[in-house]
Amino acid sequence: MRTFLVVVVLLGVLALPLMAQDNPKAEVFGGYQYLHIGSNTSGDINSGQGFNGWDAAATGNLSKYFGVTGDFSGSYATVQGVSFKVYTYGGGPVVFTYAGRVKPFAHVLFGGAHLSGSESSVSVSTNGYTVMAGGGLDVGVNKAVAVRLGQFDWIYYHFSGFNVAGTSTGSFSSSNNVRFSAGIVFRF
Repeated sequence: MRTFLVVVVLLGVLALPLMAQDNPKAEVFGGYQYLHIGSNTSGDINSGQGFNGWDAAATGNLSKYFGVTGDFSGSYATVQGVSFKVYTYGGGPVVFTYAGRVKPFAHVLFGGAHLSGSESSVSVSTNGYTVMAGGGLDVGVNKAVAVRLGQFDWIYYHFSGFNVAGTSTGSFSSSNNVRFSAGIVFRF
C-alpha cells in the first residue's frame, strides 16, 4: 500500500507541468467567410465571382505545436439570376505556435466540394475534390475564447462535369481561388 501511495504521488507531481500547459486540447471555430472564385481552366477570364458565407472548423491539438483540423464551409452568390452554392469539407495537419496571447497557424486541408446552381425550376450540381492551404492569426481574449482576426486560404477545386437537359459538360478545375475567414474560437 505504501508503494502504491508513493507511485500515485510521484505521478501526480510529474503531471503538474501538463496541467499548467496553456495549450488547449481542442478548439472550435465559427465565423464569416468571403470566397473569391477566380477563372477556371476553360480560360474565361471574366468567370471570377465573390461569394459570402460561413466557415466552421474543429481542431484537436496533439502537441504544443501540431494538431489536426476539420473544416466545413458554405458560400452563396447569385450571378445573372442563377443562385450558386459552394460547400467544402476538408481535413489535415495544422502547425502553430504561441507568442503570448497571439497564435499564428498554418494548415493544409484535403477534402471534397459540392457546387450547385439553380434558376427557376432547373437545378444542377456536381461534386469534386479540394485542396486548401493557408493560415491565420488568433488572439486570445481569455483562456476559453479567442478571436480569429483573419485566416487566408488558397483553394484548388476540381469538379466532375454535370448534365443539363441531356447536355454534358466535362470536368473542370479552378486554382485562382482565395478565401478569407474571421470569427470566434472556443478553446477546451
